[in-house]
Amino acid sequence: MQNIDLIFVLQPVIVGLFSVGLIVYWRLKRTFKWSVLLYTFIAYAVAIALKYALQLLTAPAVLETYGAQSIATGIYFGLQTVIFEVGIAYVVAWYATSRGKLDAKDAEAYGLGLAFYENGVLLGLLPLINLLSIYAILSSNTSIASMVYEQLLTAQPSLFYSPSQALSLIGWGILERVSSLLFHFSWGYLCVVAAYFHKKRFLLLALPMGFIDFLVPFASALTLPVFEALIFGLSITAVTVAILSTRKLRLTPPLQNGENC
Repeated sequence: MQNIDLIFVLQPVIVGLFSVGLIVYWRLKRTFKWSVLLYTFIAYAVAIALKYALQLLTAPAVLETYGAQSIATGIYFGLQTVIFEVGIAYVVAWYATSRGKLDAKDAEAYGLGLAFYENGVLLGLLPLINLLSIYAILSSNTSIASMVYEQLLTAQPSLFYSPSQALSLIGWGILERVSSLLFHFSWGYLCVVAAYFHKKRFLLLALPMGFIDFLVPFASALTLPVFEALIFGLSITAVTVAILSTRKLRLTPPLQNGENC
């Protein structure tokens, strides 16, 4: 019975390291209050819980009605991220800034906090634990190992790719996580700016960024390099929009020193 290659742990390890590394860097070189992690955890956890509950109740019906690859299905997934992830990130940012718990200087850290829970925890730490558990089970050579092996051959045959094949998937997977980090940073940053300065136009810029999940149903319709390059290009666009749209604010004292306006 073939076991998975431990080379696959490279992706969650690398993703986890750069997620944590950015927080450490911002803590040492920029501004990162530890309370930001609490607020971003609340925003992210509530959003993911609501998305999971909604999909549990409605996804089978949506997929049966509209199919796995359709505009309607894309809108279904995209709107969830817009409403839950970006929308709740703004609500939490508004609550924290209105009570003086966060200020303008925390905008960048808030975006990084959201990115940390998405990439460092949900798609970093948890997959790492899962891969190591699979490796340990398949190494046991028991009846449970045989059952897991058969299930994986059907559901995740790529786990048994050779190292040369796996490296390509790992590379594109890491790029996808970088794109995710940039998107979460962008809309988290804009949510705090919108809440702190009471300027809804920044929220209106952030909300469409969540619609990136509209593309999820169409991933298999494109080659992996093309799809990941597209997502990365859009993530660069999101960061550019976030930075350029707040350029004037970043040059004024409120965004520099956190004084309320």
